[in-house]
Amino acid sequence: MPAALMPRDEVVERLMKVIRRHGYDGASLAELSKATGLGRSSLYHHFPDGKDDMVRAVLEQLEQGLRTLIFEPLREPRPARRRLEQMIKTVDAYYDGGREACVIGNLVLGTSRTRFHARLRAIFEEWIDAVAAALLDAGVSRAESRALAEDAVVRMEGALIVAHGTGDTAVFSRTLKRIGADLVAAVGPG
Repeated sequence: MPAALMPRDEVVERLMKVIRRHGYDGASLAELSKATGLGRSSLYHHFPDGKDDMVRAVLEQLEQGLRTLIFEPLREPRPARRRLEQMIKTVDAYYDGGREACVIGNLVLGTSRTRFHARLRAIFEEWIDAVAAALLDAGVSRAESRALAEDAVVRMEGALIVAHGTGDTAVFSRTLKRIGADLVAAVGPG
């Protein structure tokens, strides 16, 4: 589809792929232009503040996607065990078994960390809160729910980094399985 006719969400999705692979500092305007099929002037027309505007659009779309795929399902009125198991499956699929980098993980590095700190923090907090809510629904204490949720998100994100650093996606898969087992053990049967 010609870039001029491409819906904004598709343009942002293409920008996200570049940011996911290269982070803020490594994503050049030439790469962003090539990925979207938009010239630099067209990119600035759609995103007047340049790369910062592009990243804000990426974060907005990412946040909505995570909310739909992970955060909201963790709060659904069904057994917590199923919600947590589904989160693990969704995270595995979203990161393609550890082959895809994490957008927010790449944005917490370099100059983007300070530029987008509040937004990045809010995304991580919402994820941790959603996991904690599922655990709390299963009868896990508030303090333990929060600690387990934080640990799960930290381990998932860390496993992605290690998988990419070593070139071994099995690290991510093994870690996800252990996280799932730990969360299921915390909520018990049902």
